[in-house]
Amino acid sequence: MLKGKKIVLGITGGIAAYKSAELTREFVKRGADVKVIMTGNATEFIAPLTLQTLSGNPVYMDMFLPADKSEISHISLADEADILIIAPATANIIGKIASGLADDLLSTTVMATNAPVLICPAMNTNMYTNDIVKQNISKLASKNYFFIEPGHGELACGTEGPGRLPPLEDIVEEVESILTKSDLAGEKILITAGPTQEPFDPVRYITNYSSGKMGYALATMARRRGAEVTLISGPTSLPEPFGVKFLQVSSTIEMRNAVMNNMEDSTIIIKAAAVADFRPAAISDDKIKKGDGSLSVRLERNPDIISEVGKMKGDRILVGFAVETENLIENARGKMTEKNMDIIVANDVTQDGAGFRTDTNIVKILDRKGGVEEVPLLDKIEVAERILDRIKAMKDKGLKQKSEG
Repeated sequence: MLKGKKIVLGITGGIAAYKSAELTREFVKRGADVKVIMTGNATEFIAPLTLQTLSGNPVYMDMFLPADKSEISHISLADEADILIIAPATANIIGKIASGLADDLLSTTVMATNAPVLICPAMNTNMYTNDIVKQNISKLASKNYFFIEPGHGELACGTEGPGRLPPLEDIVEEVESILTKSDLAGEKILITAGPTQEPFDPVRYITNYSSGKMGYALATMARRRGAEVTLISGPTSLPEPFGVKFLQVSSTIEMRNAVMNNMEDSTIIIKAAAVADFRPAAISDDKIKKGDGSLSVRLERNPDIISEVGKMKGDRILVGFAVETENLIENARGKMTEKNMDIIVANDVTQDGAGFRTDTNIVKILDRKGGVEEVPLLDKIEVAERILDRIKAMKDKGLKQKSEG
């Protein structure tokens, strides 16, 4: 989503400046054009040549370019930026911006730009918690500057507490969010993801191949587009998505209870989890020992969560998934009608690049009016965007019909 975006990265004089190299690398890897501004103090912690090599652009430090150059650095950088990020941001630069001071290239560029500015504080804990610094942050936040909370832990100075540069993946995700149109602002989206596990003794369980990647992609993209997101996830190896309310569950019954406890305030419900249809009828307290004969485990039906939600969804939009190996459209449409969904996302897991444990997917998005949108092989974050586009269009159409009625 950052492909082609012009990012100006400001680096100030803190020990966390060395992390700006990896941050630059991550932005470039995502296709952004990165130009770096370094303060004089920042060059004491990391060499400009490092940032120049990683960004592929000159590093800017002086207020004015040499006389043979026609442009003025702070004006050209301010004008071309899609976003300006300061990472790390010291108490000094935060204080300058809050006071309207512009006495070096970075602070002058901040004053001159109309682009969004994201400030990532990193400093000694006592500095960060100082009332004056907190007041400066509050003042800037009220003026629509963006902030991301610093990390908590041991700092280079030996103290422990808030003040570490936020995790780089969180900074990148916040940049993605700022640069994404917030067309789902005001929506409260409940998403389920991942598999469920149904134990039959303390060390064994029944599950499926779901990785959770599709549901997590939906949660990430919905959050970027301004929605308030609750993600209920079965066991996965994925990191918790930034900026969402995250609820971890294990079994289908636990997921059902979490859904019911959180659906009241939801305006949109997306059931992307691959829940187990059956669970062992009895769970042994001890590990079942291997014997000479075969082992039989009697199964009983689990709750059908989406059917239950469908019966009580009201005017919420309900989206489900159908994983099939044959008769894709027919089976998916039957499931959508039976369970009172508004949209169903169907995919044939026999196709290469589709379904479980992949970073890509190939889907068909069906609605109750008979519409079918074919989504080709795409990264799951792009598939998530297509699904949310369809939900947004349905939401807008419903609001228009209400206003005309």
